[in-house]
Amino acid sequence: MPPLESSLLARGGPIIWIIFALGVLLVVVFIERALYLHRGQIRSTAFMSGIKNILAKRRLVEALTVCEETPGPVAAVVKAALLHADDDPDAMRFHVQEAAVVELPALERRIGAIGAIAQVAPLLGLLGTVVGMMATFSAFQRDYATASALARGMWEALLCTAAGIMLAIPAHLALHFLNGRVRAIVRDMEWSGNEIMKYLNTEYKAAGAPPK
Repeated sequence: MPPLESSLLARGGPIIWIIFALGVLLVVVFIERALYLHRGQIRSTAFMSGIKNILAKRRLVEALTVCEETPGPVAAVVKAALLHADDDPDAMRFHVQEAAVVELPALERRIGAIGAIAQVAPLLGLLGTVVGMMATFSAFQRDYATASALARGMWEALLCTAAGIMLAIPAHLALHFLNGRVRAIVRDMEWSGNEIMKYLNTEYKAAGAPPK
């Protein structure tokens, strides 16, 4: 194993440690968000079919229980509609939209941090490049421009540039992936909300009140 002095991180100067720390943060945030969104995305079509089958038997409480036991924002939106199944269409729509608005920030939480890392990483790489070049020219100015001193400054400049780009690329990919998952869940929320409201306002109410 090479000594620390010869490692790439040591040659990259102080800026590359900041880039490395951001890389670790990127991995942690991405894994947490990916797992959260994975748990929150369900098979909306199958879920709605099950809810409709339960409601067709006039078992509103059972449908609410299924929504409470199902993770994710889709179930929360459907639950909001079921809680106001006896309201008029406008009131029901208001409560469904309110539930969707409540769920949306949880879906988008910390994704902005990944976008910030994607934007800042190349700038940090450029800063490290400038610092490395300044060290090189400082060695020239002080008349001790040995090969070792020049190589140290060039290593710092080039490694910071490479590290910044290497961090920015996966950060952009992670941002694109997570935004895609959020958009998919939002579409499921919209479809499920419209579907349950249409069912409650037509077939469910037309069949009459559930038996007591």
